[in-house]
Amino acid sequence: MKFDTPAGINPIDQLKVVGRPTDRIDGPRKTTGTAPYAYERHDVAPNPAYGQVVGATIAKGRITAMDLNAARAAPGVIAIVTAGSAGQLGKGKRNTAKLLAGPEVQHYHQAVALVVAQSFEQARAAAQLVKVEYEAAAGSFDLAAAKDSAKKPTPKQDPEPDSAVGDFAGAFAAAPVQLDATYHTPDQAHAMMEPHATLAAWKGDELTVWTSNQMVDWGRTDLAATLKMPKEKVRLVSPYIGGGFGGKLFLRADVLLAALGAKAAGRPVKVMLARPQMFNNTTHRPATLQRIRIGAGKDGKITAIGHESWSGDLPEGQPETAVNQTRLLYAGAHRMTAMRLAVLDLPEGNAMRAPGEAPGLMALEIAIDEMAEKLGLDPIEFRILNDTQVDPEKPDRRFSQRRLTECLRTGAERFGWSRRSARPGQRREGQWLIGMGVAAAFRNNLVMKSGARVKLDKQGIVTVETDMTDIGTGSYTVIAQTAAEMMGVPLAQVKVQLGDSAFPISAGSGGQWGANSSTAGVYAACAKLRATLAARHGFNLAEVMFTDGEIRAGNRRMSLAEAAGKDGTVAEDTMTYGDLDKRYQQSTFGGHFVEVAVDVATAEIRIRRMLAVCAAGRILNPKSARSQVIGAMTMGAGAALMEELAVDTRKGFFVNHDLAGYEVPVHADMPHQDVIFLDETDPISSPMKAKGVGELGICGVAAAIANAVYNATGVRVREYPVTLDKLLAHLPAVA
Repeated sequence: MKFDTPAGINPIDQLKVVGRPTDRIDGPRKTTGTAPYAYERHDVAPNPAYGQVVGATIAKGRITAMDLNAARAAPGVIAIVTAGSAGQLGKGKRNTAKLLAGPEVQHYHQAVALVVAQSFEQARAAAQLVKVEYEAAAGSFDLAAAKDSAKKPTPKQDPEPDSAVGDFAGAFAAAPVQLDATYHTPDQAHAMMEPHATLAAWKGDELTVWTSNQMVDWGRTDLAATLKMPKEKVRLVSPYIGGGFGGKLFLRADVLLAALGAKAAGRPVKVMLARPQMFNNTTHRPATLQRIRIGAGKDGKITAIGHESWSGDLPEGQPETAVNQTRLLYAGAHRMTAMRLAVLDLPEGNAMRAPGEAPGLMALEIAIDEMAEKLGLDPIEFRILNDTQVDPEKPDRRFSQRRLTECLRTGAERFGWSRRSARPGQRREGQWLIGMGVAAAFRNNLVMKSGARVKLDKQGIVTVETDMTDIGTGSYTVIAQTAAEMMGVPLAQVKVQLGDSAFPISAGSGGQWGANSSTAGVYAACAKLRATLAARHGFNLAEVMFTDGEIRAGNRRMSLAEAAGKDGTVAEDTMTYGDLDKRYQQSTFGGHFVEVAVDVATAEIRIRRMLAVCAAGRILNPKSARSQVIGAMTMGAGAALMEELAVDTRKGFFVNHDLAGYEVPVHADMPHQDVIFLDETDPISSPMKAKGVGELGICGVAAAIANAVYNATGVRVREYPVTLDKLLAHLPAVA
């Protein structure tokens, strides 16, 4: 099915199942510990051995010698895999660095060997006996020091690193009110609950991996390319994922090494990255330096806006696209954005929840507040004054839906924004300084080709098969809701099977495209099944209704069980897209509101209240969508106040590479959180009229917190995280 005209009335609009707050159908398995996560697959490959990864202890250089004798002689050891023993390997197109190093080492904790033993404990102990000698090379590990050497990314690294409209330099110089400020966001870790883990088993020349991977087809394709074997000989299974945030979008070392280890050992092998290995061996959100310049007239209208960002990555890596939201969020005739990329020999930088917009808005939305203060305007009114219904860089292209102003107005009323003091440091409750902050939320809506297979059996049970994954986002449930709505059956009559490369290729879980695109694929398959059943039994498709487990048209009706036939009926289709996403700018919007308290003596920060107002098309399941947004708000709080990968700029690694040193917020840290979804449908997006929301929830949160801290204290922090040491010297005197 091709979606190339705006959606009209369709079966989803009945909203008998879709749009209802529905408990997650996978919830009982997850809460009872019976959901089959990758490392816990005891049912699929008997008698597995265990692999332990040995990581490089230098950040750049070469392996000059490797002594495996003591490890080979250790109790229980079955095999040891190195680059020398693995044979010639390829490299997946989505991996920047090789997943198995040798002889060149590209980053700290890059895998250099895998020790396979009878038990996990034996593998871990033997891995300590592997002796590796290196010739270390000088590396670049400090973004600030490498900033001046940063270059414009190549078209392969980013097809559009710069943009320019009008005369930014002239308009900024002429603006009566100006802001020129630089902001810093640190390296951040995904820190998902489930570590990277894989069980691999060979059957002849066919390989199956049970792994934790967000994008099944990407993982399968790149694993086949790396092993230089036909894709058809590789099966990847990932039905349950304990969080990913982008860190499991791509093939990682655990998958490759489990496959190589199983081949070497002649039996199934399990590999899990220990928590201290994950931070340096996998990917992270890169640090940024961002310079923002805004010029405005005394009326508050932006006349010039410029945003430059510097980030770093390994050679052939990609920039953190922190300027992208600035191209679309606010009006202004004269505009400029630019990204520059430095070569850093740190572990690979790559996608982490809302890549680009999350760190970009951490800077931009502080700058907008600073500019509002210079103009003497309320921060909300300044944002609304510079709202636009068209793409500011391409004014002939309208937004499909844009309700930023309504998000801000609704949030201000609900949050009690009128009680905020315009002057910072004025409100105090005992030892606490109280402040409110706001930030706009923005994230582009991406549509992706997505397929599904739908089966109807003789009992009237509908089974959906697609390689879509559920990373905690509720994919099982919204897909079941979609099929139930389309086929006119209760939710209990739908079974959903996900995360298997034997199923049709879906959009996968990434980029906030998962829910809308995957359900659109299910919509297409269900539409084909409806047409097949109608044609087979002589129903006019234009008049037919699928409802209450029956096919109905006029005075005719037939149960779905009867219509399926004794062998059942199967339909498979893929939703593809025309050029609507080119003709219209598709984005999601929101407003984040935060109240904080700051201890006047110690500068400790406490978040007291949070509110998100979101406009993201039709909300397919308000209950799971709310969970996604409050989880994203929590992640945004971590980015604002806690999270920073500390770089050892001498040796080139992240020092705080575990959950003791890298702090993330937990339930006890978080206050009450409210979420409001505006009643919206977007027929330009897909037949579901929905858009993604899981990444919108983090976009702008950190800036709203930083702005609230400023409102409470009068101290402006432009370097995240906002920690007490950056406030203490500037707090008002203790009374």
